Amino acid sequence: MHAIGVSQYGPPDNLQSREIPRPSTPTGRQMRIETKAVSVNPIDIKVRGGTYDDPPDYYERVRGLTKGEEPNFHVMGYDGAGVVREVGPDVRHFKVGDEVYYLGNPVLQGSYAEEQLVDERHMGHKPRSLDFVQAAAMPLTYATAYEGLVDRLGIQPGREGRHYHHQRRRRHGRHRVADRTARPEAARRHHDGVAARDRVLLARRRRCHPCRQPSRRHRAADPRAGPARRHALKYAFITSRTEQYLRPIADLLAPFGRMCSIVQARFDMYGTQCMSKSLTFSWCWLATGAYHGYVNDQEEKHREWYEKLASLLDDGTIKCHLTQRKRLTLENIREAHKQTEAGKGIGKTALGVDEPGDHPVFQ
Repeated sequence: MHAIGVSQYGPPDNLQSREIPRPSTPTGRQMRIETKAVSVNPIDIKVRGGTYDDPPDYYERVRGLTKGEEPNFHVMGYDGAGVVREVGPDVRHFKVGDEVYYLGNPVLQGSYAEEQLVDERHMGHKPRSLDFVQAAAMPLTYATAYEGLVDRLGIQPGREGRHYHHQRRRRHGRHRVADRTARPEAARRHHDGVAARDRVLLARRRRCHPCRQPSRRHRAADPRAGPARRHALKYAFITSRTEQYLRPIADLLAPFGRMCSIVQARFDMYGTQCMSKSLTFSWCWLATGAYHGYVNDQEEKHREWYEKLASLLDDGTIKCHLTQRKRLTLENIREAHKQTEAGKGIGKTALGVDEPGDHPVFQ
């Protein structure tokens, strides 16, 4: 089969298409999936570039993924959507022929391939209202938002976030969350239509730099600001530059508040309000369960989230955030990597095998 990956980590031009053996027979709760679409995420950029460092032993773990078959060729990609072609002996929730969407295991070969082995604990049935390309754009970002806000911060279900919690807040809940969104233009896009009283406060770069004064809006939210005490922030979800936002977030959060980050960092809490306010800090990494053998983890949670997401998409509660769709070719994957690496993308770019074009897919 054809697959897109790297034999040497580095820039986007290192991506190449190769013929490699098809996946082996699935074991345990694995399934063999025929890939119909994939999407591109920032993690793809880091892995391809050789800089991914969320787990310190990541590249040691992935070395030899195809040992004895196609050595030193790492197939990229995490998000995917496709059709089940074969199931392992312990699969409980899916059958051959099911249309699914999923998030792959970081220490197995990725989704940029004609076929892939995926554990059923990290997939759901494809939403009926979405095609494969749209479905492939959803798993990683939704699960990151849900795990960060619900599992790690402890916000009650029904307030899922990142840009999903902007959508859900119009109908559910009144929790105030500081969400460090990557760029102001992205923040504006996801703010459209959100009621003023429910608006998520954004710790933007120009206003929350440790060396600069916070905006008047943020000062009003400071729990030390008298009558505004009742509006103090309880939660902070950090999605960029943990070091840069730790101190201002500690100033903004109410005592006993919680913060969660999805961005690896080196930082020192000494000299911040973290201890005086008894703040809780936690990390969110979607692969923790799979990477560490599901110790102290709920094995079925991601599958349950994806099944729930499908129903939310089908009933219109949550909207698909796909903004670009392309044919699944090597050149288009390279272009999507370059765009993402340059920070120019808003929403998600997904690529499908049935998108228009004459160039062979995965080549």
